[in-house]
Amino acid sequence: MVLITVFVVLVFFYSLISKRLERSVLTAPILFTAVGVLTMLVPSALSDLALDRSAFLVIAELGLVMTLFTDASRIDMISLRGSRGLRIRLLSTGMLLTILLGALAAMVLFGGLSWLEAGILGAILAPTDAGLGQVIVNSQRVPPRIREALNFEAGLNDGLSVPFLLCFIALAMAEHQGTGAASILARFLGEQLGYGTLIGLGVGLAGGALLGLARRREWMAPPLTQLGVVAIPLLCVMASEAVHASMFIAAFVAGLATQIGFRHVGRHSVEFTEDWGQLLNFFVFFLFGLIVARNWDAFTPQMFLYALASLTVVRMLPVALALRGTGLSRSSVLFIGWFGPRGLASIVLGLVYLEHQVSLPGEETIRLTIMMTVLLSILVHGLSALPGIKLYARRIAALDARAPELRGVSAGASE
Repeated sequence: MVLITVFVVLVFFYSLISKRLERSVLTAPILFTAVGVLTMLVPSALSDLALDRSAFLVIAELGLVMTLFTDASRIDMISLRGSRGLRIRLLSTGMLLTILLGALAAMVLFGGLSWLEAGILGAILAPTDAGLGQVIVNSQRVPPRIREALNFEAGLNDGLSVPFLLCFIALAMAEHQGTGAASILARFLGEQLGYGTLIGLGVGLAGGALLGLARRREWMAPPLTQLGVVAIPLLCVMASEAVHASMFIAAFVAGLATQIGFRHVGRHSVEFTEDWGQLLNFFVFFLFGLIVARNWDAFTPQMFLYALASLTVVRMLPVALALRGTGLSRSSVLFIGWFGPRGLASIVLGLVYLEHQVSLPGEETIRLTIMMTVLLSILVHGLSALPGIKLYARRIAALDARAPELRGVSAGASE
C-alpha cells in the first residue's frame, strides 16, 4: 500500500499547485518520475513493489490506447487529405528518417546489436509525446502553425510507429526460431495489423452510429456521453486481446471511424483524456521512476550517449531534411527539431516488445536504453520548455510578417 499511498498523496498535492507549476520548469512528468525514484529509498517500498512487468504493461497500455483513440478522433480527415505542409513532412520523411538514423546510431554505439534489434530500438524511440511538450503546444508565444505541426506529429506518429515495430519483431521472431521469414511475417502482421484494423473499423463504425443515433433521438444524458465514448477504445482492447490483434492499431482506427457516425467524438474523448486519462499517464511516469531507480546501476555510458544522440542528431537531422523547401527560418527548424520529446509511447512500445518474449541477445540493452532516453527527455525537454519558448519568441519577433511560420498569427499574441 506504500506505493499507492504515495501516488495518491502526490496527485492531491499536485492538483493543489498545478496552476503555479504551469509557470515553472517543473512539469508533471518530471515531478511524478522524480517522486517515483525517491520512493524507492523507502525500505518498505521495496517489498511493496509487487507490480511485475505484466501489471505495469496493462496500466501503460490503457494510457496509450486512450491517447491514440483521442488523437485519431480529433483528426479532420478532409483537411488531412488536402495537407501538403509541415504535418505531412514530419509524419512521412521525418519519421522514416528518424527510425533509420536511430537504428544506425544503435549499431554504431552498441556493436553487438543486429540490424533487427537496432530497428526495434529505432522504432520504439521514434514517436514523440505531446504530453511532455504540453507547455509548447499551449503557448500563445509559439506561432499557431508551429504548435499545430508539433501537436499533430505527436498525435499520429505513435500510431504510425506501431506497424514498423511489429514488422521488426516479426522478423526477429522468424530469425530466432529459424522459420521462414515470409510466412511468420505474413501471419504475425495479419493478426496484429489486419485484425486490429478490422476491429477498429467495426467497433468504431458501430459505436459511432449508435452514439450518433442516441444523440439525435435525445436518448443519451449529456453528462454520460463521455462514458459512451470511452467505452469504444476499451471494447477495442477486449476484442483485440481475444484474437491477438494490436489494440493500438484498433484504437487508432476506431478513433477515425467513430467520427463518421458521431462527429463530436473528439471533444468528448479529449474531456476524458484531460481528466481521468491524465491520471493513468501520471501513474505510468510514477512507476517509470520506480523502475529507473531499481535499474540505476545497470546503465552504461554508451546508453547515455545513445539517449543524447536520439534527442539531438537522430531527431533534429531528419526534421531539418523533412522541412527543406518550406521557407521556415533556421530558428523554427531548430525549435521543431529540439522539441520532439520521448515519453509514454516509447515506454509502452518498449513493454510491448518485451511482452512478445523474443529473447534477443540485445534485449537488455534495448530495455535500458529506452529507459535512459525517456528519462533524459523528461528532464531536458521539461527544463528547457519555458526558456526555449522565450528564446524562440525573441528570434521570430524579428521576422517579416509574411514569414511562413507566422501565417495565421494574430498581432499581439501573448502568453
